[in-house]
Amino acid sequence: MAFDIDMIKKVYSTVVERVDAARELTGKPLTLAEKILYSHLWDSNSDKAFVRGIDYVDFAPDRIALQDATAQMALLQFMQAGKSKVAVPTTTHCDHLIQAKNGASSDLQNALNTSNEVFNFLESVSNKYGLGFWKPGAGIIHQVVLENYAFPGGMMIGTDSHTVNAGGLGMVAIGVGGADAVDVMAGMPWELKFPKLIGVKLTGKLSGWTAPKDVILKVAAIVSAKGGTGAIVEYFGEGATSMSCTGKGTICNMGAEIGATTSTFGYDESMERYLRATDRGDVADAANEVKDYLTGDKEVYANPEQYFDQVIEINLSELSPLLNGPFTPDLSTKAGADMTEAANANDWPLKVEWGLIGSCTNSSYEDLSRASSIAQQAIDKGLKTKADFGINPGSEKVRYTADRDGILGIFEKLDAKIFTNACGPCIGQWARYEDPKNAPKNSIIHSFNRNFAKRADGNPNTHAFVASPEMVAAVTIAGRLDFNPITDKLINENGEEVMLDEPTGWELPPKGFEVKDDGYLAPEEDGSHVKIAVNEDSERLQLLEPFTPIGNDISGAKLLIKAFGKCTTDHISMAGPWLRFRGHLDNISNNCLIGAVNAFGKKTNFVKNQITGEFGGVPDTARAYKAAGIKTVVVGDHNYGEGSSREHAAMEPRHLGVVAVIVKSFARIHETNLKKQGMLGLTFANEADYDLIQEDDTFNFLDLNEFAPDKPLTIELVHADGSKDTIIVNHTYNQSQIDWYNEGSALNLIKKENA
Repeated sequence: MAFDIDMIKKVYSTVVERVDAARELTGKPLTLAEKILYSHLWDSNSDKAFVRGIDYVDFAPDRIALQDATAQMALLQFMQAGKSKVAVPTTTHCDHLIQAKNGASSDLQNALNTSNEVFNFLESVSNKYGLGFWKPGAGIIHQVVLENYAFPGGMMIGTDSHTVNAGGLGMVAIGVGGADAVDVMAGMPWELKFPKLIGVKLTGKLSGWTAPKDVILKVAAIVSAKGGTGAIVEYFGEGATSMSCTGKGTICNMGAEIGATTSTFGYDESMERYLRATDRGDVADAANEVKDYLTGDKEVYANPEQYFDQVIEINLSELSPLLNGPFTPDLSTKAGADMTEAANANDWPLKVEWGLIGSCTNSSYEDLSRASSIAQQAIDKGLKTKADFGINPGSEKVRYTADRDGILGIFEKLDAKIFTNACGPCIGQWARYEDPKNAPKNSIIHSFNRNFAKRADGNPNTHAFVASPEMVAAVTIAGRLDFNPITDKLINENGEEVMLDEPTGWELPPKGFEVKDDGYLAPEEDGSHVKIAVNEDSERLQLLEPFTPIGNDISGAKLLIKAFGKCTTDHISMAGPWLRFRGHLDNISNNCLIGAVNAFGKKTNFVKNQITGEFGGVPDTARAYKAAGIKTVVVGDHNYGEGSSREHAAMEPRHLGVVAVIVKSFARIHETNLKKQGMLGLTFANEADYDLIQEDDTFNFLDLNEFAPDKPLTIELVHADGSKDTIIVNHTYNQSQIDWYNEGSALNLIKKENA
C-alpha cells in the first residue's frame, strides 16, 4: 500500500472538476503540465487564465522531500516558524553526507562516525514535526521518492534541483531552496512564475546501444544549459510511451541541466507497471479511474505547435550513443570517430581512468541490469576493465534485489567497487585523491547528471563525460573515451579480437522487488515531547539568527567580486568536504564564492580589499567589510547560480554582508533563493554595463526608496579615479517578494504573520 494514499485519492477526487474548469477558462485543450498546475492552485476558485512567463501564481504542492545536506538549513528555519507539525507530507533523506572511498559497509560506517550529530539532529527534528525519515544507506532521495511517493498528476517540491526526477512518474516536481520548502511546510502557498512550455515529441523507438540517457543528452545539446529556464518540458509521442518509467525519470532528472523548471511525461502503461511493481497498486487503480486527466489532451499532442511555446522533435530510431562534456552537460559528442576528433582538437585525455554508474539519474534496477549485461560479456569474452569501476545503487530496495539476482556479483567479478546507496562521487563525495587541487589531468566517464570542473573529485584537471550506464560500462572495459561498441573491436586476454553485443536487461525485476530493511522511520503521532539539542560549540550545527533588513539606503557599497564566466552554485558554495558544515551558516560561509573566477586577474578566491588595498580570499575580504560596516555587491555573468538548489549559495553572501547580486541573467532557483533571504537579485538592463564594473568600484543605489514591481532601479558607479557611470538594472520582484526584502527575509515575514 502506498504512503499517503488518502492524500493521493483526494487529489484525484478534484482533478476532473478542476481540469475541466481550467479548460473552459483558457478556452483550449491543455497540456499535462497545465492540468497539474491548474489543479494545484492555492485558490481553487481562481477565475484567471495565467500568462506563461509573466504571472506569479500561488500553488499548493502535495508533498515535500528534503535531502540531508539542504534539510539541515531548511529544518533550522522551520524550527523558527512557530509550527508544531508540517502542513503537508514531508520526508527527510540521508544520502549526501556519505563519502565514497573503500566500499559500501566501510563508507557507511565512516559516515555514521563522522556525521552522527547531524543524522541524529535530522532524525529528532523529523520525529518532532511529523516528517518521515530515511536513514543513511536507505538510498538516494530521488530514487526513494520514485519508488515510494511520486504519483501521476501530483505536484511536489524538494530541496534538491533533481527533485524533477519524479516527472518520470507523471508529476510536476520542482527543486526549490529550503526557504520555499519552509513556506509550504508551514502551511503557506508556494509561489512560482507560471512556466512557459516546451514540448518534446519522441518518435521511433530506442534500440541497441541507445538509452533514455541519450535522449536528454541530445536535448541538452539542442537547447543548451540555460535553454529550458522558466519552462516545463513535456515529453510525448510513441517514443515516450515505449520507454520505461525509470527511463523517463532519467530524462526528467537531467532536465535540471538545461535549467528547466521541471520535466514530465503523461501517465501510461509503463508507469502503471512500475507502480504495481513497487507495491502501489492502489495508486495505479486510482490513477486509472482518471487517466485521461493525467496526460495531455489528444489535440495538444496532435498539433503541438499550437499549444507549446517551443517544440522539439527527436526520432529515437535515429539516435546514437552520446557523451556530453567535459565541464558542461550540454556539449555533446557522438561515440567513436567524432569523439576521437574532438578529443584531439581540444586536448582531452582519451585514456579513461574511472567509470562510474549510479547517482539519482541512473541507479534503477533497469540501469544496473543493462550495464551488468555488458559486464557479463566482458567476463565471458575474456576481457578485463582498463579503467577502475564504481557502482552506486539507487536505494536499498534496488541494491538488495540486484544482489539477490546476481547483478552486483557480476560487477564485483570485474573488481568494481560497490559504494553505498548514496550520492557519492556525483556530488563530490569521493575520496579519490589526497590532494585533488594538484592532481593530474585525466578523463572519467559516468552516468551522473553534472560534470562541472571539480564536481566529482575536487580535481580541476578531471575531464568528466556523461553517458548512459551501458556506455559507461563499455568505455570502462575499453579504457578509451572514443570507444564505439557498435563498430570497434577489443583484444581479450588470449589475444583474440572480440566485440561487445548490444546490452540487454529487465525493465523490472522478473522475481519482483525485495528488501529486508528499507531504512524508513515513521514519525511519532505526537512529537511534542521530543527534545532537539544543538551544542553551542558544535562546528556542524548552529541555530539561526534572523537576518536584519538591508533597508532602502544602499550607498558606499563596495565590489566584493566580479565573477567571470560560468558561476554555478558549486562555485558559490562548494559541496564535497564542505557538506559537513551545511547546518552551520558561519562555518560554511568560509567557502563563499571561493570557486568563482575573479574577472580581475582571472584567479579564484583572490580579490581586492578596498579598505587596505591588499588581496585576499573572498570570505575573509567580505568579513573585513562587514566588520567595518560596509555593504558589498557581487557582479556576475550569464545563468549565474545554475546547478544545485542549495540556498547556502544565497545565505552565505547574505551572512557576510552582500546586499545585492547584479548579473546578466540568473538561474531560476538561485534568483528565488536570493529573494527569500532578503537580498537584491538584479540584472543589467544593458548587458554591456557588466564591462563598466571596475575593481575599485563603489555602488550607490539612487532610487531604492521607490522599489516597486516592474520598476527598474538606478545605480551610480563611482570609480577609483572619481569618474562615475550610471546604470539601470532590472528585477522580477512582485509585491510579496518586496515585502520579503523589507522584512529582511521571507522567514521573518512568516514569523511576523504567525505571531
